[in-house]
Amino acid sequence: MRVALLTYSTKPRGGVVHTLALAESLAALGVEVEVWTLGRGGDAGFFRPVDPAVTVHAVPFPERADEDVGTRIVRSIHVLRDAFDPGRYDIVHAQDCISANAALPCLRTVHHLDTFTTPELAACHERALVEPTLRICVSAAVAEEVRSGWGLEPVVIPNGVDAARFAAGADDRPGRARWADRLGPYVLALGGIEPRKGSVDLLRAMAATQQARPDVRLVYAGGETLFDYRDYRVEFDAVAVELGIDVEVLGVIDEPDLPALVAQAEALGFVSTKEGFGLAAMEALAAGVPVVARDLPVLREVLGEAVTYARTPDDIAARLLDALEGRHPGPQPGRDLAARFTWAAAARAHLDLYTAHLARGTEGPDARRR
Repeated sequence: MRVALLTYSTKPRGGVVHTLALAESLAALGVEVEVWTLGRGGDAGFFRPVDPAVTVHAVPFPERADEDVGTRIVRSIHVLRDAFDPGRYDIVHAQDCISANAALPCLRTVHHLDTFTTPELAACHERALVEPTLRICVSAAVAEEVRSGWGLEPVVIPNGVDAARFAAGADDRPGRARWADRLGPYVLALGGIEPRKGSVDLLRAMAATQQARPDVRLVYAGGETLFDYRDYRVEFDAVAVELGIDVEVLGVIDEPDLPALVAQAEALGFVSTKEGFGLAAMEALAAGVPVVARDLPVLREVLGEAVTYARTPDDIAARLLDALEGRHPGPQPGRDLAARFTWAAAARAHLDLYTAHLARGTEGPDARRR
């Protein structure tokens, strides 16, 4: 079986992490896998090395000054579509709305649902939901959103977690010491400063938390995104100044350094307003780090009783302070939970789905030629 997995970026966003881990695990099962992406900013490959068993195609996507979000979305779709030949594959599987629009007809993983005001993004999002031949969701909660909103019936296949890698971060004493020396005690947030991540709510929560623990700072890691959140970042920075909070924004972290950064955190603030699975939270649990999560159905489903939940900035602050003072579920439930979600199991479920899909005659090079 020859499978193409498509994603929109080379940077460490959740859907990109999913794409690479799934590709490598499928290859370990004997599947011929090729990954297609856009090489933004001159990138010729992904943020981390990829198993040589997986072929990577990074399509050059040069930056253009003063290009607005809508125009960039449309150009992204066209550039990837022009480079990609779906007729070479038995299965074409896109991981986001941009790559789905570029590869239709295809399978598509819906990691989470968004609400966009940019017309081109809204159209991209809608078409990537309604036109694929089959939809996969990484949680039952998101599948129910798709079912109730569009009358479609996705298949649920949970994410995997590289639990051993993040558990090893807890034992990396030199790595943790380097982060401790640089940052002191910190609450960590992984991902961009953007509306979906609830970044301003976490900032306000930290202001209240620091009244009791002024020694603990807020640290952001990661954050590359295709979308334009400059106005939100301006708001975030203004609130930080207003509240007198010194936020350390590290940007994208080298992969070997990430597990120790996560493991050294006093807590992870995971307060997104929308999520598909909660992979960053699961990685923190694997490292034994307490997690304060937004009280969302999807996170209740996936994270269960291994984390504490909050809704408002005041609630988030209270739960963060609990975590800092040792009032949390403890590390073992989270470690046990993370260990149950493996990429090998996710790959086997995908392979079974691909095989059944091909048996129905709804995919494959011959079907696409008809």
